[in-house]
Amino acid sequence: VVVVVASSCFNHQTPQTIATFLIRNCYQIYEIKANMPSPNTTGLEPLQSTLESILSRLSALECQAGIPSSSVSSAPRTSSSTSSSSAPGNNEDELPPSLLAYDTHMKEALEPFTSACNSLEGLSKASIGSNVTAVWMGLRNIIVIGTKCQKPKSTDVATALMNHIKPVQDAIANINKASRKINRDYDWHMKAIMEMLVCASWVIMASPPAPSSFIKETVGSTDFWSNKVRKQYKQKAADGGDDTAKVHIAFCDTLKALILDLSKYVKEYHLSGLMWNPRGIQLEQYTEQKPSTSSTTTSTPAASTASKTSGADIMKELAAKKNTDGSSAATGLRKVTREQQTWRKEYKADSTNTASTGTVKPSQIKKGQKSNTASTVTSTTTTKPPVCKFQTVGSKWLVEYQTKSSNPNGVCTVEINDPKEQVYIYKCKEATIQIKGKVKSVILDSSKKTNLIFDTAISSCEIVNCESVQIQSTGICPSFAIDKTDGCLVYISKEAITQTSFVTSKSTEMNVSWVDEKSGEQKEAPIPEQFVHRLKNGRVTSEVSDLYH
Repeated sequence: VVVVVASSCFNHQTPQTIATFLIRNCYQIYEIKANMPSPNTTGLEPLQSTLESILSRLSALECQAGIPSSSVSSAPRTSSSTSSSSAPGNNEDELPPSLLAYDTHMKEALEPFTSACNSLEGLSKASIGSNVTAVWMGLRNIIVIGTKCQKPKSTDVATALMNHIKPVQDAIANINKASRKINRDYDWHMKAIMEMLVCASWVIMASPPAPSSFIKETVGSTDFWSNKVRKQYKQKAADGGDDTAKVHIAFCDTLKALILDLSKYVKEYHLSGLMWNPRGIQLEQYTEQKPSTSSTTTSTPAASTASKTSGADIMKELAAKKNTDGSSAATGLRKVTREQQTWRKEYKADSTNTASTGTVKPSQIKKGQKSNTASTVTSTTTTKPPVCKFQTVGSKWLVEYQTKSSNPNGVCTVEINDPKEQVYIYKCKEATIQIKGKVKSVILDSSKKTNLIFDTAISSCEIVNCESVQIQSTGICPSFAIDKTDGCLVYISKEAITQTSFVTSKSTEMNVSWVDEKSGEQKEAPIPEQFVHRLKNGRVTSEVSDLYH
């Protein structure tokens, strides 16, 4: 009767836990009955086969759902124990179905595409196939994390997986870097690959839209460039005389098949986003398990020792630091009065500022005690490391915190490979920055005593929040925008004299220098800061002050 009720519950999709509970307990009743010395034991063989088939079905479903399979009984058994141990899901080392399916996807869809990439000389030299494989392997590692960890609750998935997704980002950056140096014959190939790599962000997506639909949408943008390759090599491949043309066509076909197969896989196993294990560990715990066993074992005693530190130990340590004359680390510090305690009603902001800016007199420092004022000031003004890198998002160069000594020759050089690239310079001091090549725009922000040299800017050059900077354009720059800057000298070339304009606001000590066409001498003139405004015919008119005439 129990078997019939359990089977009915299972077939009518009653919660799985009820059906599992009934069947497993019925199996335990069967074992007890089978172990009893009775002449009717042979009549239980049909019941045994029925229960084993149901248990195998339940174990398979538990494995597919990512639920660890519990043991049927702890009592010793004969043939039944053998059959249940071989049921799927009992092997802890067995890969989850989502990982098995992803490995199949990589073998059937990724390997043909990388093989086509390696068969093309230009893509093979740039290691495009290996980098695409690195992207897919990085996604596999994230899927492994999903099978072992619970979904993060405190932060979003993208923030929680930031460290784990870095290998994927590095591989995509390598492909993007190679696309700027590769042979122009493979320009369409690289653009198609870059459009395809957009779908790698499905692991940090949450529906709507469904990740599978997002992946499938990249087929259109990829086909836009793949069809150009097909059109170029289709006739050559049809003639049969050129084997390389067939490889180009195979590249396009396998690229599209890779996207469609990935969309099919994600739709089946990650319909609404990356699938997490509800019974898994926390994501932070998985991160802590990444170091080797030796490092974890050596760090464990230190952590346990630190955790045992009590208030008594701290007091002993402070007492040990006292000098022979009775002074200690707290000697000479100013007393915090009631007016300086922020949580009291008597708190006054002025007294806090006075205390913070006050200095300790030499007479207040006892013999043998060192002043920590200088060390405190230097510790608060920390310098950040210089940065000069290219960001693929927005095609922007970031040049930050450069100084005179941060480069070997004192010059930070930026090589522009595409006129669509921009350069953003931030908080540089006493540095010289040279931009080689035609650039879209240049922004110099919050820099002091910095020299900027560039060839040609298609759009403009902006100077914001700067002090004592010099800018030189050896080519043409249509517009210079100067805002909140004190001290700015702009050198323009002969070709740009009639084409350059200046837009200024809240700035002082602005000058422009150029070469006189007639005499050939270098001339310099100030950009007006003072204006005379008048009301004429109901309108405000502005004229440059007589100081500049």
